[in-house]
Amino acid sequence: MAAPKLALVGAGSMGQNHARVIAASPRAELALVVDPHEQTGRAVAERFGARWAPDTDGLAGVDAVVVAASTEYHYDIAKNVIEAGRPLLVEKPVCPSLEQTEEILAASLAADVPLMCGLLERYNAAVMVALSMVEQPHLIRAERHSPYAPRIKTGVAWDLLVHDVDLVSRFFGNADPRSLSVEVGHFSPQSAPGAEDVIETSMRFDGGGIATVSASRIGQRKVRTLVIQELDRMIEVDLLRRGVTAYRHTTIEEARDGGPGFRQATEMEVPEIVGAEPLVTQLNRFLDLVEGTADAEEERRSILPSHRIVSRALQAKADAATEAALQA
Repeated sequence: MAAPKLALVGAGSMGQNHARVIAASPRAELALVVDPHEQTGRAVAERFGARWAPDTDGLAGVDAVVVAASTEYHYDIAKNVIEAGRPLLVEKPVCPSLEQTEEILAASLAADVPLMCGLLERYNAAVMVALSMVEQPHLIRAERHSPYAPRIKTGVAWDLLVHDVDLVSRFFGNADPRSLSVEVGHFSPQSAPGAEDVIETSMRFDGGGIATVSASRIGQRKVRTLVIQELDRMIEVDLLRRGVTAYRHTTIEEARDGGPGFRQATEMEVPEIVGAEPLVTQLNRFLDLVEGTADAEEERRSILPSHRIVSRALQAKADAATEAALQA
């Protein structure tokens, strides 16, 4: 079977990473780069031996599409690609609102077109190892902090928080939280009106599990950490360095007959992390969908939990602002 020909929509920083990975894959061919800015689009296309087009009207001869354009353009692009009957991988979020995302998912289902969201941290080898280790999470703490990026127009909820609430939901069995609270901060004069710079979200799940997720773009360095606490073990995940460390606190010797007190120790386990670059693993999953060897409906369903949680967090933010205005 010939390798599927892929189109890439969006030749910005993330698009160029996708172009590099697609072009290097033995399972796919980068055939087309779509970008309305000819200089940018042509440069990327020529670097990887593809042709350039200014829009998605010319998808003839292309088997599937990767969308790495800015979030505000996802809705229209995704609709066009689905109408053309091409499987698509859309960078997170699918759309910057739950309603639009649900509409795109419904269109994908109706057209029987596979749809995947680029929730990249799922394919981080450290996360995959941690997920296989966790048995009964009780408390999860995630932090995703970054320096300011003026090119990102949406707030950190859709840009950053969506990754970690996706992971939290997966650790709790792909569940939606039973309750959710949120604190939001707007600080940068460069941000668009209403676009939050910091968001802190607390969630409680059925069974009593608690998660807190912090996302910020006023940090001075990148932080990507995940801590999962079970009753007798803590698992730390460094998503940047792709490392996992498990800690278990033990009592070695207890006090006897009025003698010396007990001694304690912390056992550490550092599993070996073996895996490809997350973008490579994600692309292989998408190609499985394109080839029909992965469950397209399962993939489609897996998109909604993270989008629902972000939408709830933003609605809680809006409700709090309305209440504050009424009390003023």
